[in-house]
Amino acid sequence: MMGRSIRIMLPIFLLLLVENGRGVKSASNYLIGLGSYDITGPAADVNMMGYANMDQTASGIHFRLRARAFVVAEPQGKRIVFVNLDACMASQLVTIKVLERLKARYGDLYTENNVAISGIHTHAGPGGYLQYVVYLVTSLGFVRQSFDALVDGIEQSIIQAHDNLRTGSIYVNKGELLDAGVNRSPSAYLNNPAAERSKYKYDVDKDMTLLKFVDDEWGPVGSFNWFATHGTSMSRTNSLISGDNKGASARFMEDWFEQTNGGSISTDVSKINKIPRRISSIIPLAKDTRKSTIKFTSLAKRVRSALRQTEMPAFVSAFCQTNCGDVSPNVLGAFCLDTGLPCDFNHSTCGGKNELCYGRGPGYPDEFESTRIIGERQFRKAVELFNAASEQLNGKIDYRHTFVDFSKLDVTIPKEGGGTNVVKTCPAAMGFAFAAGTTDGPGAFDFKQGDDSGNAFWRLVRNVLKTPGKEQNDCQHPKPILLDTGEMKQPYDWAPSILPVQILRIGQLVILSVPGEFTTMAGRRLRDAVKTVLTSGDTKEFGSNVHVVIAGLTNTYSQYVTTFEEYQIQRYEGASTLYGPHTLSGYIQEFKKLAAALISGQSVESGPQPPDLLNKQISLLTPVVMDATPLGVNFGDVSLDVPKNSTFKRGDNVTVVFWSACPRNDLMTEGTFALVEILKGKDSWRPAYDDDDFCLRFIWSRPAKLSTRSHATIQWIIPQTAASGVYRIRHFGAAKSLLGSIKHFTGASSGFVVA
Repeated sequence: MMGRSIRIMLPIFLLLLVENGRGVKSASNYLIGLGSYDITGPAADVNMMGYANMDQTASGIHFRLRARAFVVAEPQGKRIVFVNLDACMASQLVTIKVLERLKARYGDLYTENNVAISGIHTHAGPGGYLQYVVYLVTSLGFVRQSFDALVDGIEQSIIQAHDNLRTGSIYVNKGELLDAGVNRSPSAYLNNPAAERSKYKYDVDKDMTLLKFVDDEWGPVGSFNWFATHGTSMSRTNSLISGDNKGASARFMEDWFEQTNGGSISTDVSKINKIPRRISSIIPLAKDTRKSTIKFTSLAKRVRSALRQTEMPAFVSAFCQTNCGDVSPNVLGAFCLDTGLPCDFNHSTCGGKNELCYGRGPGYPDEFESTRIIGERQFRKAVELFNAASEQLNGKIDYRHTFVDFSKLDVTIPKEGGGTNVVKTCPAAMGFAFAAGTTDGPGAFDFKQGDDSGNAFWRLVRNVLKTPGKEQNDCQHPKPILLDTGEMKQPYDWAPSILPVQILRIGQLVILSVPGEFTTMAGRRLRDAVKTVLTSGDTKEFGSNVHVVIAGLTNTYSQYVTTFEEYQIQRYEGASTLYGPHTLSGYIQEFKKLAAALISGQSVESGPQPPDLLNKQISLLTPVVMDATPLGVNFGDVSLDVPKNSTFKRGDNVTVVFWSACPRNDLMTEGTFALVEILKGKDSWRPAYDDDDFCLRFIWSRPAKLSTRSHATIQWIIPQTAASGVYRIRHFGAAKSLLGSIKHFTGASSGFVVA
């Protein structure tokens, strides 16, 4: 009896011990929930958003794109939502439609006031999802599939985060990352006052700010961080959908956590399955002693879904964008393709031409390797900050949001010698240097950065569309106007006028949601101005340790924001500062108002509403008519197989080609077009890698633009961490008949050995 009593009491005693042990932690003060969903969109025929290169159309997947969301709420109070998109930027139209869905589902719980949707600025995602004409030209208008994939994915990520709300804590940490970004417009930066520049060690921001989300029961469940570097490691000629360096960082960190700390511990030894690791050992992996209770679903299901531990939600890691306007990930510098010499400092030209001046990433000339390296560098720093995070966020959840018409905003600025002066912002316009592009992706013709005069020929071309008047020219000076987009209204608005400005607060962390790309110094000025408001006056609510971060490209998109001094130089960023030289001063003025309202508890007016232009959208992208294969060939048949009885080693590129169909027929959302399987036992194939893995590429092609035939080339660069064994490669797709019906298919290569 005594032994039986001990056996009964021991588990109870251990349970109480564990619960008491939790009591030594800082008290949980929030409800936290995280979610993630696929937003990859159409992987064929659609122009990519970012470089404005008509020839850059999607033709496969490097790795998938995701929306990652967190919800933080006071148990009986306010809440906020932040969504990070593996997309070039947020879209006003997408934001409007997401909010409509949230209202239908949750009432007034989530509104424009407390929801922020931000883009990482990858230039390798499908375009066509913004509502203003200038952002739809290269995508041949509006692309419904791109738009729907984003709206659906954002909504689903928020639903997951909402459903996952549980008591927990949030920790903040900050540290320097020195080798993941350089200033691509240093001549403009140097035009800022010397006294101001002397306050900073670098000409770009090197700080990463990270949030660590810790569930009371499960422990760490996610992290979000903000760091400034452009999503341009992948070039303007790349045609594979990719989250670029920040998307790669997120994939690396999520896989790292799942392999080391995630999931449940099973005591059923018989259910252990040694599935090969799917990431390189960038961060040393702890010895994996977990017992796995893997439940495999359909073979087309994503690897991470198939391997998930069912009890605990997946770890979510987001690498968010901030003031990246003049920050390039091509850290080796800009060089001329013809001579190999550095480009001209002031104009980024080679022999007077901009087309040959390109920035080089650390993996040059391999853009995939540059993406991996810059992604790894951010990942390493994030892991370091994550593991060391100890400052707990405490205090209110709060927010303020308003819409501002930046086409005619009165801005009060200080005058030299004292007093103030009232100036105005302008209707949107883009300068000649906009067409020159940047060292990350140069433009064409004879445009160049640093052009404050323009030329007669392109003025004639411009005037066919719209000739800017004297008032607009004077307002935008010294910008020579190439496109007067703010005054172009046919067939509908070419550029936004009404923009959202928003502040989110979680305790001593304040997020400034800005609808554009702030340069380094512009971001510093905005952060400092808001911090001064928050920490001055009678209120002691924040103290000196307030953390202010900028969330760039959030809620809508309005291109760049430079300082007044940088604007005078008219490099690409200045030429793309739409609302004139006082744009930054306008933002600082409006954010100071929001900050003052935040600390005083006062409400703010909602401001003028932006338009919903969905019903005015035009799409010129041709639909998929039908798919076909040669006589006697089926969809999914192998066109080029691995050699018979072949053996490969780690680092080799295994390539298989399948007869395929257009990926637009089925986006395989939360699924995969490509799969690597490993043989377990005699006849059991288990998923090992899918098209969300950095090492697996799905490349789609057709012999001619209007051809009904197509191929899927699947390349697997075998990771150093791949387990030895027998593998095969599979392809999944969907074919469209002439009558419009969709039929799914699959195919598999021969088996091969990895030794």
